Amino acid sequence: MSVKPPDVRADRDGAAGSRGARGFTLIELLVVIAIVAVLASILFPAFAAGKRRAAQTQCLSNLKQLITAWQMYADDNGGRACPSYYFAEGRMVSWDFTTWPGGWSHGLLGPYHRSGEIHRCPSFAGQGWDRPFTGYAYNASYIGGDAVRSGDGSIFIRRPALLSEIADPAGTAVFADAGFGNPVSAHNFLRAPSDRTSGTFRNGTVHFRHDGAANVARADGSVVSTRAIYRHRPDLAPMCGTLSEDDSAYDLK
Repeated sequence: MSVKPPDVRADRDGAAGSRGARGFTLIELLVVIAIVAVLASILFPAFAAGKRRAAQTQCLSNLKQLITAWQMYADDNGGRACPSYYFAEGRMVSWDFTTWPGGWSHGLLGPYHRSGEIHRCPSFAGQGWDRPFTGYAYNASYIGGDAVRSGDGSIFIRRPALLSEIADPAGTAVFADAGFGNPVSAHNFLRAPSDRTSGTFRNGTVHFRHDGAANVARADGSVVSTRAIYRHRPDLAPMCGTLSEDDSAYDLK
């Protein structure tokens, strides 16, 4: 009588099938989780840095549009810069917005860009003081004009500058990332170090919000990023200061 040999292939296939249905062990799962955690710790900071760079790029684009609108305004007004603000019908009409309780309209530069959004820096989240979008300030000390209090207490109006009066357009700030206080709040008028209106640099300062850098639009139409911070008072306003120790980054000289 012959004996049929066992089906080795069936045993082999059965063993393989048994191993295939086994699944992951706890140790294997822990190893995978550890690998994912390591990759996340490496990639998340890179993603965050990329997001910050994208916000800074958008900020530079906003300032480029603002400085272009500013130049177009001057072209249409005999070469004179846009005023910082004036009062009409009980409202303050400013370079950026005219606001009132519950409403707003475009300011003096509005007809040249028709976008409130370009006034919003994507890296700024401070108090906006009734402005729908905020983050930038305009050089009121030398370019846009301002109501100025003299040493004897009298007030006079400093007129907006003629573009031809700006001796160094490439070195003169017109708009910049702005903020003051702790926590940092918005303001829309940039002030030079000697400007009495700044109130000992409690407002009118530049906010170096982009990983220690501030974006600045200059009178020649260029937009730059700078890390050179002056008159920095961390106790009064973190990452806020001026663009120069004196008025050289703001004045007409």
